[in-house]
Amino acid sequence: MPFSLGWHSAEDIGIALFEKFPEVDPLKVRFTDLHTWVTELEHFDDDPAASNEAKLEAIQMAWYEEWKDNQ
Repeated sequence: MPFSLGWHSAEDIGIALFEKFPEVDPLKVRFTDLHTWVTELEHFDDDPAASNEAKLEAIQMAWYEEWKDNQ
């Protein structure tokens, strides 16, 4: 099975977002923008409507950890 990302993949999505937007502070990204950026990731293949605030927050925190570790 090819590599794929879904809403359950917060850690992997966080890494992918850091790689795509290394200069962006994740804590300054609005959830509406975060949702768009996640669904536009190359390997994302989940239902865009299946997200919720908790899933977006988990992704944002995973991205923040990756970003913070590289500052």
